[in-house]
Amino acid sequence: MGFFLETLFGGLMAGMLYSLVALGFVLIYKASGVFNFAQGAMVLFAALAMARFAEWFPKWFGFESLLLANLLAFIAAMAMMVVLAWAIERLCLSKLVNQEGITLLMATLGIAYFLDGFGQTLFGSDIYSINVGMPKDPAFILEGMFEGGVMVSKEDLVAAVIAALLVIVLALFFQKTKTGRALRAVADDHQAAQSIGIPLNTIWVIVWSVAGFAALIAGIIWGSKLGVQFTLSLVALKALPVVILGGLTSVPGAIIGGLIIGVGEKLSEIYIGPMLGGGIEIWFAYVLALGFLLVRPQGLFGEKIIDRV
Repeated sequence: MGFFLETLFGGLMAGMLYSLVALGFVLIYKASGVFNFAQGAMVLFAALAMARFAEWFPKWFGFESLLLANLLAFIAAMAMMVVLAWAIERLCLSKLVNQEGITLLMATLGIAYFLDGFGQTLFGSDIYSINVGMPKDPAFILEGMFEGGVMVSKEDLVAAVIAALLVIVLALFFQKTKTGRALRAVADDHQAAQSIGIPLNTIWVIVWSVAGFAALIAGIIWGSKLGVQFTLSLVALKALPVVILGGLTSVPGAIIGGLIIGVGEKLSEIYIGPMLGGGIEIWFAYVLALGFLLVRPQGLFGEKIIDRV
């Protein structure tokens, strides 16, 4: 039972990190109806900016404080994501208002390839580290119930708490603020939202900036765990089954979907993997998402859309 709980906790914490990446997909889809294939590239770009600025600023300004370096790097990286959001809206999305969904999808695919190349040009293509002081040592809990206790990664625990707090803040932002309601109105109907005075261009800059903020937090956490490398953008592929499972329009769905995927892949790898030769963790999420597409295409919490003709 102790080993089962270790696996369960590990899956829950990994699931929260998947949810954090999935939030970027959900936020942009809710506000613009666009499935953003560039979210993985945004995570990578934000992590690269954070890692390189934290390395450069102490050299440029002659200080040694790690806290100050990380703080300035975070501000600079977030500023870059806001500028990126403005550029995407000004140069791309504003030209494609009321176009077909496939056109916008292909536009985000182009943005993803651009960010991958631009990130290499601007920040280099080596493997970089992000040190924000997250604890690396494991912790042992429930020692009174199980011999030796249950081992939990402190780093994963801190990351899961940060991800959970961000999810709560974004959910409240969408439900309780005037800007959040405007974002939802734009997602429902661009033309109707414009007709009642909602500034579509401003709304898109805001939502891409918020998605950039989520990408930056995800990039810092994943970069701290794995190092900042160009395979980091592939982590976002794990968020695709999460949004399919939870629903493209649901912030709570991104949370629940991430937890299900995280726990499912860890448990299946440990308990079913030996019978099938291992490797289940790689494809489990996609098979589960495929099953949901067959029986409930809108996901657990997504909106069921009925078109009458």
